Amino acid sequence: MSKIVIVAKLKIKEQFKDEVYAELLALHKSTHDLDDGCIQYELHKDLEDTNSFTFIETWESAELLEAHMATAHFASFAKTIENKLDALEISKLEKLI
Repeated sequence: MSKIVIVAKLKIKEQFKDEVYAELLALHKSTHDLDDGCIQYELHKDLEDTNSFTFIETWESAELLEAHMATAHFASFAKTIENKLDALEISKLEKLI
């Protein structure tokens, strides 16, 4: 089975920047500590827009990605950031080589 790569770009509303950034860090730690199948889970800050961040993730399989998205820590993250983003763009890719 092919590896799955996720590129998730978030633009945070200015008034929620610190709160959402803290949630991004917590999600990063929980994912590394608790989720099986996570090969890569990196958080990046946009150099031109201080309110924009990108997760680049690599998962062993689509099933393990789905399991990650069903965890309590991911659900809590999603609920906490609801209505606090200006934009969210998620690309789901299949790693070929």
